[in-house]
Amino acid sequence: MDPAHVPADDGDLTDMLGELRVLLPTAQLLSAFLITVPFTAGFSAIVAAEKHVFLATFVLSVASLILLSAPAVQHRLIRPLVNRAKFKRLTTFQIVLGSFTLSLALVFATQFVLSEVLGHAIGSAVAGGMAVLILVLWWMLPKFWRAQGHL
Repeated sequence: MDPAHVPADDGDLTDMLGELRVLLPTAQLLSAFLITVPFTAGFSAIVAAEKHVFLATFVLSVASLILLSAPAVQHRLIRPLVNRAKFKRLTTFQIVLGSFTLSLALVFATQFVLSEVLGHAIGSAVAGGMAVLILVLWWMLPKFWRAQGHL
């Protein structure tokens, strides 16, 4: 179909799928890395608290992968879309929830890796910094721009 003749709803769906193409590789890469960790020689030496951080990170990472890939699978299975507006609302919710779980997984992964390399205090401090960075750039700044009418 000629892009000039694509209905606005289709453009919005195309935008959503484009956004997922940015988020999905992050979730995939993080999940792939985390899958290998328990099978490394040093994993058994990790303290129990760090194993809990690892498990939370792994579950959040896989959850983000599932949530972020769901809209593409759902779109394929229910084509043609009958109610595009409802589908966009549902998939937007899944993308936001997937982004939230990915945010947490990235923070926990930072804490897990840096705690093992540089110690718990530094790992926690840097993870806190990553949490602030994600909070500001992913969650607060877009709301601020919207409220100010900038974008």
